[in-house]
Amino acid sequence: MLEFIENIGFHPEISADETVSLDYGQRVKARQKVFLDSGSEAGLFLPHGRTLTEGDILRTAAGVKVRVACKAEEVVTAQASQGESLAQACYHFGNRHAAVQIGQLWLRFLPDQVLETLARRLGLAVFREKAVFTPENGAYHNHHQA
Repeated sequence: MLEFIENIGFHPEISADETVSLDYGQRVKARQKVFLDSGSEAGLFLPHGRTLTEGDILRTAAGVKVRVACKAEEVVTAQASQGESLAQACYHFGNRHAAVQIGQLWLRFLPDQVLETLARRLGLAVFREKAVFTPENGAYHNHHQA
């Protein structure tokens, strides 16, 4: 089993031997068993504290490299009709320390009935879909954008 021990970050110029597609829950875990897109089993033994992002290159001690791909998963998208509604929703979600991805007049979060109800009460149109979930890191985390 391959053991990936280092995240060398986003380097589009580096070719990878394989790809691993991970959902958000997998991208935040430093130690876990995963399956590469080829079906091979691998282990992640990475330093704690950094969320994997699209295009990151992971490396084994022997130099085998795998590129991280963000996998679509079930999410909730809440669409606002105006910026003020979106700002209010972001405030209330942040007050609950909920992980959210923010876009142009929308926010996205993992399925949660309480948060879905809150979004509806704030006047947002709420629907479930399969999409990549890449929430904001927060003010006190290193920002790494792909």
